[in-house]
Amino acid sequence: QVQLVESGGGLVQPGGSLRLSCAASGIDFSSSFMSWYRQAPGKQRELVAEIWSGGTTTYATSVKGRFTISRDNAKKVVYLQMNNLKPEDTAVYYCYTTQIRAYWGQGTQVTVSS
Repeated sequence: QVQLVESGGGLVQPGGSLRLSCAASGIDFSSSFMSWYRQAPGKQRELVAEIWSGGTTTYATSVKGRFTISRDNAKKVVYLQMNNLKPEDTAVYYCYTTQIRAYWGQGTQVTVSS
């Protein structure tokens, strides 16, 4: 059974930082493609960052230079380090992978507000 469990969200002031974690189980993590999406109220879910098994990463233009995706294959965890957060980063952040079919985590809320 595939499970993705996110953690690390919260309330942070503009300019602050948060690190999200996604713990995976039930998959061959080291060979899995992992990504982070987010969905703000009233908006479509959008891709934030992705990381391939070999470590190659890509980012949405809006977060490039501020967010970093990484993975720890031994712990089966993918991270999203978010720096210089802005109010427009406020959203529910979801972990995602594909194993023949798509799997999503339950999401973690990130609120950037003063």
